[in-house]
Amino acid sequence: MSNLTARPISQKEPKQKTCKVCKKKFTPTKPLQTVCDFGCAIELNIINKAKKQAQDAKKERKEYKDAKEKQKSRRDWLGEVQAVFNAYRRESTKHLGCISCGTFKGKANGGHYRSVGSAPELRFTDENCWCQCERCNTHLSGNLINYRVRLVERIGLDRVEWLESKHEAKHYSLDELKALKAEYKLKLKALEKK
Repeated sequence: MSNLTARPISQKEPKQKTCKVCKKKFTPTKPLQTVCDFGCAIELNIINKAKKQAQDAKKERKEYKDAKEKQKSRRDWLGEVQAVFNAYRRESTKHLGCISCGTFKGKANGGHYRSVGSAPELRFTDENCWCQCERCNTHLSGNLINYRVRLVERIGLDRVEWLESKHEAKHYSLDELKALKAEYKLKLKALEKK
């Protein structure tokens, strides 16, 4: 026979925990218990379901956005970059007034001296796009005679003649368009913070 005698196992009092729902202190009756009572357990279950639904919805939106992004054509990207570029030029030159009439009648647009249709290679050239009132840009088809006069005052005759000359066509890759969009978004954000 062995000399071992049975010693009573001392049971420690469980440490108090804070309920995840009501934040009250409680003594757990089970090892993994995180709430103080049945009501809080139901409430925690509702909270966890809501969190899971929100995570699932966020994941679904991201997957949808990614799928939509993959389906964008080069033309879609050009349009998006053009919109951000125009917003940037509009914001960066609005303090100068409308390039054609000097005032603002209606909302401000980003007006191109050489239109995107006639000179697509200049569509993202800063000197070719200035803040222009909607009246001059849309209703007066750019009001180009006054546009040119003021453009010469702003950038000089040499640069205007350069804009009016022939230019080599530009063919942007998707990566270049994505980089341009990101660049002009950052520039626009910086202007809006001022």
